[in-house]
Amino acid sequence: MLKIYGHPFASFYWKAAIALHERDVPFEFLMVDPAHPENSQAVARHAPTGQFPVLVDGDRVVIESAAIIEYLDLHHGDAPPMVPADPRLAIEARQMDSVFDDYVMAPLTRMVFSVLRDEDKRDPHVRGEVQVALDKAYAWLERWMNGRTWAANETFGIADIAAAPALFYADWGFPIPAAHENLHAYRARLLARPSIARVIDEARPFRDFFPLKWHPSPF
Repeated sequence: MLKIYGHPFASFYWKAAIALHERDVPFEFLMVDPAHPENSQAVARHAPTGQFPVLVDGDRVVIESAAIIEYLDLHHGDAPPMVPADPRLAIEARQMDSVFDDYVMAPLTRMVFSVLRDEDKRDPHVRGEVQVALDKAYAWLERWMNGRTWAANETFGIADIAAAPALFYADWGFPIPAAHENLHAYRARLLARPSIARVIDEARPFRDFFPLKWHPSPF
């Protein structure tokens, strides 16, 4: 059976877990936290900076969420691939996977790391800079999602898998403006998807881990 190291509240673990659920692939989940030091040590061996998710398939180890998703497409489950087999369509799918990771999740993560520092060590400019970055991303995505159901090629796939945790957490910390109706509707479609609803439910016990407390919990 496949093994995957991660934490239920971690956005990039969500990406791997959603793909596994979409493809109906059974796996053994290995929690990475202080209570399971052996799992943290394994991840430290497998990944350059000890980051997760890490997927172990027999003797094969795959790191990075996008690579894990593509590996699953090739080797596990009978569902349609999360990255289109047609390389021309795959370009848009990979593009949007990167948009959600780099322009939504990355700025939010910067804010989270800032808040987790001791107050006297925080950069006072981070919140404003992150707000500007996310405002730009939200506006761009609002235009992109006009007339679309899913983020790439009108098929649920890797782009939407990336969008799910990115928009879920970003809207919690920096709410999507009400005027962005396309983006709000897309986020609602994502949260209603069974595979995504499942990871949200699994993360629920850890919601107090999220340090941006100025917006009500979305759980």
